[in-house]
Order: sequence, then C-alpha cells, then structure tokens
Amino acid sequence: MSANRPAAVVVLAAGEGTRMKSSTPKVLHAICGRSLVGHVVAASRELDPEHLVVIVGHEREKVTAHLAQTDPGVRTAVQYEQNGTGHAVRMGLEELGDSGVVLDGTVVVVCGDTPLLTGATLRRLSETHAADGNAVTVLTAEVPDSTGYGRIVRDASTGAVTAIVEHKDATDAQRAIREINSGVFAFDAQLLTDALGKVRTDNSQGEEYLTDVLGILREAGHRVGAAVAPDHREILGINNRVQLAEARRLLNERLLAAAMMDGVTVVDPASTWVDVTVTFERDATVHPGTQLLGATHLAEGCEVGPHSRLTDTRVGAGATVSNTVAEGALVGDGANVGPYAYLRPGTELGRKSKAGAYVEMKNASIGEGTKVPHLSYVGDATIGDFTNIGAASVFVNYDGVSKHHSTVGSHCRTGSDNMFVAPVTIGDGAYTAAGSVITKDVPPGALAVARGQQRNIEGWVARKRPGSAAAQAASAARQDTEGEQ
Repeated sequence: MSANRPAAVVVLAAGEGTRMKSSTPKVLHAICGRSLVGHVVAASRELDPEHLVVIVGHEREKVTAHLAQTDPGVRTAVQYEQNGTGHAVRMGLEELGDSGVVLDGTVVVVCGDTPLLTGATLRRLSETHAADGNAVTVLTAEVPDSTGYGRIVRDASTGAVTAIVEHKDATDAQRAIREINSGVFAFDAQLLTDALGKVRTDNSQGEEYLTDVLGILREAGHRVGAAVAPDHREILGINNRVQLAEARRLLNERLLAAAMMDGVTVVDPASTWVDVTVTFERDATVHPGTQLLGATHLAEGCEVGPHSRLTDTRVGAGATVSNTVAEGALVGDGANVGPYAYLRPGTELGRKSKAGAYVEMKNASIGEGTKVPHLSYVGDATIGDFTNIGAASVFVNYDGVSKHHSTVGSHCRTGSDNMFVAPVTIGDGAYTAAGSVITKDVPPGALAVARGQQRNIEGWVARKRPGSAAAQAASAARQDTEGEQ
C-alpha cells in the first residue's frame, strides 16, 4: 500500500435530514445524475482506499440497496441510534474489526451530504496528513462569511491547529477568523481507534462528537494539522432543498466548464444541464435549453438542441438533434433528428438518416440514408438503407396482446398515410400507395395498393345537408360550371 493510500474511508450517511421535508433519505436526493452519497463515494474511490465503509441509519434499507446498485464494493455499518459523529465512526471501525480487518495507516472521514467534494481535494488532505506527520488533519476552507461555522484556531508559530471553536463559543477575535471546519478529517488509524474509546457524552446532546478526538490527541502530545480546500464551495453540506438546488447549479457549472475547456461549445451554460456521466468529443455544440443525462455521449462536431433532453443516448459525429426527447437511442454519424421528435429506447438511426418533425420511434433500426420525415410512428421495425417513409405513416406493432416486428427493405418508397400492420415485410425497391393499409408482405420491386376504390355520390350534400354553407357553396359552384358551359 502506498504511503498516501488510505487504509479506509468512512462516509457518514446515517442522518435523517429532517429539513429536506421528504420521504426520501437526504443522502439519496440526487444532483447531476448521482445521489448525494453517490458523489461522495465516487470522490472517495479516487483515493483507492483499502476499505470504504458507509455508515447508514435512517431508512438504512433504502440507502443500503442504493449503494449495492451504485457501488457493490462498498461496505455498510449500521448506526442504530443517532449518538453523534464519533459514535458513527466507531460503528464503522467496529464493522471492519468484526470482519477481521486490522487498520494500519490513514482513515479518512467524510460527510455523505457534500456532493461537491472532489477526489483531488481528498487526495490533498491525505498527502498533507502524511507529509506533516499529523495524528489528525482537518480539511478546512476559507469562506467569505464564517458566521455559524466552527473556526479553526492555529498556533501562530507552527501553523498547527490548536482548537475548533464553535461560533456561539467564539470570542470577537475568533469570530473574525474565516478559516472553518469542513467536518472532513484524516486520522492515524490506531490513534483514532484509541481516542474514540475516550470520547465522553457529557454534553448538551449526550452524543459522542468526532471533534472531541482532536482535543484528546492534542492533549496526548500529538500534532493536529490542517489542509485548506482550494474552493470553499467544495465543503458545502446539503440540509434543505434550497441548498440542494445551489449545489446542483455549482456542480453543473463545474461540469460545463470542464467540457468547454476540452473543446465543446456550450452556447448558454445557464440553460444547459448535464450529468456527471455525460461525455463529449471536441467541437460538439450544445444549444440552449438542453439536458444531457445518464450515459449520453456527443461525438465530434455534432449539434444538440435547442430544447432537447437526451438520456443514455449516443449522438454520432456531425449529427444534428433539435427539439428532441431521446432515451436509450443511437443517432448515427451525420443523422438529422427533429424538430419535436421522440426517440424511445432501442432506436438506432443509421448514418445520414433522418427522423423528422413529430416522428416517434421505439425499438427501431433505421438504415443509412433512410428518411422518416414527419408525422409518423415507427415501432418494432427494421428499415433498410435509402428508403423514404411517407408522412403520417404508422407501424401498427401491437395487437392488444403482443408486439410484432415489421421489416421494410432498402430503396423503398412508401406513400403517405400508410399503416403497416405487423408482422409484415416490404421487399427491397418496393412501393406502397398513399392511404394503404398493408397487411400482407410486398415482394421486392412491387407496388402495393391496399385501399377501397373511390366512389362519388352525386348530390349527397344537397339532400342530406340542405341549406348548409356547404350546400350553398356546392350550388354556386354548379351554377358557375353550367354558366361556363
């Protein structure tokens, strides 16, 4: 194990979070595609710790199930009663001890509601802890307004931390200090274990405070140091929906800034929202009002937006996607989507294909150069290359019990207002007439006409709608025609 690799990271995520006023545990509220605790776990993973333990308590079944899905390697330890942060850490160390783990090295303790905390800052904390030979190192931040926070008091000559003073207990001189405690620490594992056994509960809350460990270690002659976070906003904890929205905005700004620095054009960052799992290639352009979610990927030179929401969707190089909702779709290189298209899961658009205005697709494979220009539904279908689907066409894929598949070949031309009743196959190079309901296979190169023969009933309006505007117009038209004759 490297000198700076922690023996363990302990994530505190047992609290109820009553100020969220939610049936969802606080740490499971999500921003930018991850839960709050998910962000903290991801940052902690960047340290490559030997062990990662999340302390659960309130709604522990939900939190544990969530962690099992997002990071199956995470251990959980239960804090059955909320007896303070020191007690929570002790539960985590006991969970490891009961599993036969002997900790030797650094234990990093982080809060499960700090989604802006980065792996780089945790690494700085761990490296400072090792380099300075501290028994405990506090992650601190210098803030514009330290009101309400615990102040970091340092020794003027050595820079060591001599005290963490809560705002209500601080003197005027201490209240002028802008360096505050983040609640994130790096400890010597053995010293932490010993000190936790000495933490008392003779305080107003009757709880075991983790911060008491600092005083215990300092009184024993050990050094308490600090590492300053590069951006004070990283340590922001989430306690209510207002803070949740602010953290979402800050993280979104960070993600977009990184994308732009890598060569992506974001026309209006203020109206563009992305998840942490979204990836980009250079010269992609994102227009205003766009949301990119899940595992969405934008390839080189593509344009997305305005006003599009893409989830788990890959957009190929040079493709254009406008005013579109897409979920689990693949848009090929140079393809054109929208405006007002809906691509549902399983949709795959080939190179230079088109899904035009008011087109919905689901579980559909569209070949190279094929166009579905407008006002159509394509569900459970395979369409070959360079085919054109006429306007207002519907692939009738559901018989009330099961879904069925249709196949349209390459270089086909289907008329407007066609119904393709699955299962049905249209051969390569075939045509279908406008207004047809296609229920049988069409051979390659054939023309399919499936509609009733037109019959005109003369005088019907005059007999059935006498005196109506239509009858009067028809009468005038007949008189004009007779006059011309």
